[in-house]
Amino acid sequence: MTTATIEKTCPAEAKGLTKIYRAGTNRVAALTDVSLTVRRGEFLTVMGASGSGKSTLLHLLAGLTERTGGEVLIDGVDLAKMSDAARTRFRRRHIGVVFQAFNLIPTLTAEENILLPALIEGGMPDARKKAETLMQTLEITERRHHRPDSLSGGEQQRVAIARALIMEPTLILADEPTGNLDSENGERLCKILRSLCDERERTIVLVTHESAVAAYGDRCVTLRDGRISGEQVMPAMRHDVKGDT
Repeated sequence: MTTATIEKTCPAEAKGLTKIYRAGTNRVAALTDVSLTVRRGEFLTVMGASGSGKSTLLHLLAGLTERTGGEVLIDGVDLAKMSDAARTRFRRRHIGVVFQAFNLIPTLTAEENILLPALIEGGMPDARKKAETLMQTLEITERRHHRPDSLSGGEQQRVAIARALIMEPTLILADEPTGNLDSENGERLCKILRSLCDERERTIVLVTHESAVAAYGDRCVTLRDGRISGEQVMPAMRHDVKGDT
């Protein structure tokens, strides 16, 4: 398999990824020698208890945290070889991050929050048209002029997803996206992500501690004490949740 083929089939890859936090003389290994490959168009879920290293893994894949050892490749590009500024630009163009706490700008409307990455980038062709399509897909068009404090938790999370998608990134990373939602909105969000993967061929990595959320993925990797402890392909469960949308 050529390098070009690998880049087309593997938008994200971790090789021997290790992260050690130091506090004085203490060393805490958040991740130890973690390797995984995410194929294009795959919905990968990462499960684990609090402190298992799943959020650390996501932050390393996003280039938000410096690794201690190993490699992170996004479309074959090693993030560690970039300057901070170059990594920020790369992340803005190729990686969409959805945070548990939404992280919307409180003074901007829903539509302005969605367009923000494109505006920071200096504008992009058809940005408003793409935002319109995303708002329709995520059923938030009628809330476009509302600021975050007048949106429900589910609406805020859908705005955050639209913002993550506006630049048409290679990879979508979601950190406990249902954590601040009730069960109904959490299920709705999972179905939206599943639909984005199936109908728009988006590549998604989602971390969660909930098995019901992990069931929406094509494959689930389990972390324990900073190491991969298991992996499961879930075609039957995936079929069930798709049929219910």
